[in-house]
Amino acid sequence: MDRNAARDRRKYPRIHTDQLISFAPIESGDRLAVSKNLSAGGICFEVVGCEIALGEVLRLTFNVQDETIVAVGRVNWCTDVDAFTQEVGLEFIEIDPFALEAIERNSDGGALTD
Repeated sequence: MDRNAARDRRKYPRIHTDQLISFAPIESGDRLAVSKNLSAGGICFEVVGCEIALGEVLRLTFNVQDETIVAVGRVNWCTDVDAFTQEVGLEFIEIDPFALEAIERNSDGGALTD
């Protein structure tokens, strides 16, 4: 399927980003990853050196402009990029309404960086 057709099927517009984020299983310490894109529905990120399972529930901390957001989400998909790296798609299941507003305000196709 062509990339443009896939974009047209998306429920929420994506914000392209390459910022450092932290994530953790709900009852564990934080690990670091790099976000790839973000929307009101979830986040895609790349992680090195750990295995993340489909369906796993994670807590994430990331920034949208000057706002730090903490959210909880479920892993909807994960793909091995290479022997050490996974790309992960996570759907938000708990996120503050004000945080959601911040994401939506910035989802005009722009980009977020550190």
